[in-house]
Amino acid sequence: MTREQLVHAAEELKQASADTTGEVKERLESQADSLHSLAEADHGPDHGRLDRIMHALSELESDVDEETAKRIDSAYDHVKAHRETVSGV
Repeated sequence: MTREQLVHAAEELKQASADTTGEVKERLESQADSLHSLAEADHGPDHGRLDRIMHALSELESDVDEETAKRIDSAYDHVKAHRETVSGV
């Protein structure tokens, strides 16, 4: 079962990573890979996992230029939109 919002978030992060280098690039690619995996998993991520991803994205925004930050913010919004569909908490 594909979780479309997570796929969109991963795509935004892949695009954002294209404009970065070093550790920031690695962190963006890692988050994108995680989101792709979560989107295709049998069971979706819980609130805690999504919160950790959102927190990591917030931290990354301060380490990039304005255009890249917009892509990260878009990814954050996609994760948040998916999180609103997760039951519990």
